[in-house]
Amino acid sequence: MTADLPIIRLRPKSKPQAIRHGFPWVFADELVTDRRTRVIPPGSFAVLEDAERRPLGLVTVNPDSRIIARVMDPDPQARITRDWIAARLDRALALRARLFDRPFYRLVHAEADGLPGTIIDRFGDAAVIQPNAAWAERMVGEIAAALREVAGVATVILNGQGRARALEGLDERTEILSGAVDGPVEVPMNGAIYLADLTQGQKTGLFYDQRPNHAFAQRLAQGQRVLDVFSHVGGFGLAALAAGATHATCVDGSAAALELARGGARAMRAESRLTIRQGDAFEQMEALAAEGAQFDLVICDPPAFAPSKPALEAGLRAYERVAKLAAPLVAPGGYLGLCSCSHAADLNAFRNASARGIGRGGRRMQLLHTGQAGPDHPTLPQLAETGYLKALFFRLDG
Repeated sequence: MTADLPIIRLRPKSKPQAIRHGFPWVFADELVTDRRTRVIPPGSFAVLEDAERRPLGLVTVNPDSRIIARVMDPDPQARITRDWIAARLDRALALRARLFDRPFYRLVHAEADGLPGTIIDRFGDAAVIQPNAAWAERMVGEIAAALREVAGVATVILNGQGRARALEGLDERTEILSGAVDGPVEVPMNGAIYLADLTQGQKTGLFYDQRPNHAFAQRLAQGQRVLDVFSHVGGFGLAALAAGATHATCVDGSAAALELARGGARAMRAESRLTIRQGDAFEQMEALAAEGAQFDLVICDPPAFAPSKPALEAGLRAYERVAKLAAPLVAPGGYLGLCSCSHAADLNAFRNASARGIGRGGRRMQLLHTGQAGPDHPTLPQLAETGYLKALFFRLDG
């Protein structure tokens, strides 16, 4: 029965077809926000109806967010319990178990895995939860218990950081919910070894989404000199070393991330082939150009310069500048990889900005490959935000 749950209703001009066809969000201007709706505690559940009072499903409500409702279940009779969460986790785990032979992957990719606003990355016997929606923050204990039950992990960490939480009105916090963390975790991926700091690192500690793009870069890296800009813990650089690159240089603004890159190279017995340069990436690329440095493969994987539509224009200019500065660092006939994790910048806009930048850098190009996130980051076709990652690989002449 749904009598104990509040009812919220779409405005008459809103289109319920999108919800019926799988779009998972309701924006604040699409909902009748009367006094009763505005006082619903963030993270509570409600039944969503269309303007004709026909039920559309069970939703979680956050009156403090522009995304005022997220669809939890198309069945308005559903109840969000530990068993309900466990069933979603079990389905997500079955996919990853088929895709990967070792337990290092994104286990839950938010709406695309049926757990709205919730990210879970797995690191062997440990998992990191990012509860980026109010319901997940409120029920994180139940999520953690279901996670231990379904995946058998011992250590569960809550990493409550980032822009998404701020948009939900949630405070930043990090907490070990169960188990213990003794230090960085070794993560094997594409033949490389990465060190992930699960409590102090960026996001959950490692970016699994680039796994297939690391693998493509490895096809270009054997016997080559490689530059990895915005490297974090050595994502592309360590992958290149694992593939037989003669040398890799990692550039990042975080000294802590670069030390983890060095530790990964040491674990791979490749430290002698790694150079790290700490500092602003734009300044470091300018300095390398002034030194006359060139590399056979250059890859730039910056943070999201366009995290929202208002930031799009400035973000595209930043991506263009990255390409302009990187292009002269590529040896004739060499390769340039450019990445964007900005969902507001679609593939076409990012590709055009990258091509403009390469041209302004005085180079001619062939586009060889377009990559995206790995299959442990599934996309929800109705929600463009789940398909955020783009990776372009060019061959440069001139």
